[in-house]
Amino acid sequence: MLVHNWRAVLRRAWSVRLIALALLFIVLEPVINFVAATWVPRNLYIQIAMSTASGLFAAAAIVARIVFQQKISGELNGKPPAER
Repeated sequence: MLVHNWRAVLRRAWSVRLIALALLFIVLEPVINFVAATWVPRNLYIQIAMSTASGLFAAAAIVARIVFQQKISGELNGKPPAER
């Protein structure tokens, strides 16, 4: 079930932004590894850096999901207007 203000959540929530960044790093990781393999014989550090970055963004998204965000929740604290 969706929250009543799902459009605002998609536009403003930090958790959504951080998940998008993690997804970007996950998608770009094989591309960058392929390109780096043509320049550097062993690109282990690049693989570790990309995996670490995507993991950190995913972990930050979990933290951002449970942190109160005034612009989204306001005084409702995530409840629909009928339940005030």
